[in-house]
Amino acid sequence: MHSAVKVFVSSPDTHSERRFDLSLTVGQLKNKLELITGIPVQNQEISVLASRDAAESLGVLADDSKPLGYYGIQDWQVLKVHDLDPSTSFTGQLTDTSQVDKFELSKEEYAQRQDTVLAYKQRNRIGRFADKPAEEPVEAKPVDISVGARCEVESTEDDFRKRGTVRFVGPTEFAKGTWIGIEYDEPIGKNDGSVKGKKYFECPPNCGVFVKPERVKVGDFPVEEIDFEDEEM
Repeated sequence: MHSAVKVFVSSPDTHSERRFDLSLTVGQLKNKLELITGIPVQNQEISVLASRDAAESLGVLADDSKPLGYYGIQDWQVLKVHDLDPSTSFTGQLTDTSQVDKFELSKEEYAQRQDTVLAYKQRNRIGRFADKPAEEPVEAKPVDISVGARCEVESTEDDFRKRGTVRFVGPTEFAKGTWIGIEYDEPIGKNDGSVKGKKYFECPPNCGVFVKPERVKVGDFPVEEIDFEDEEM
């Protein structure tokens, strides 16, 4: 028979592993538990649970004069200490943060402080405050396409030829690189020669389009009329 047991002591504010001699009386145990749990001796009620996951108590250590061995306490059982009069102690107050005054700052106040992580990052140019490398300008590559030339634009549709006249060749503000502005023979385009409020060339609405040079084929492409009539009369 063991002369001591290892148990878990649980209270509203504490949970720990302890070793007690089986010859220790319940009264003596309560004196020790007051130092561990902060619950005064006169307020304590100690129940025994088979394990930390147990929902029901095996019993209560009701007689202060009886030793722990009398109650058959075994290793790794739980001594759960209840506070019968929390109003006279600090039980539960150590873990209750609802009454704690919180230190709060507005975004503006936080931004003005110099002892914050934000201020440190700003001073040392870290993260979003780091210097961004300057973007190297993309030079427009010269292309052998002249304004006024007749052309045909690559199409994903079989037997559908997009023909028109080159109206613009060069860099734009809406994207990098060289772009070809074309006035289609028919209203199958996307604009009137303007993109994002910037006018690059003149043409009727829905006749203008901008494409990359590799999609444009220059040559003798006569105007072809596209039949837009509906199949039903």
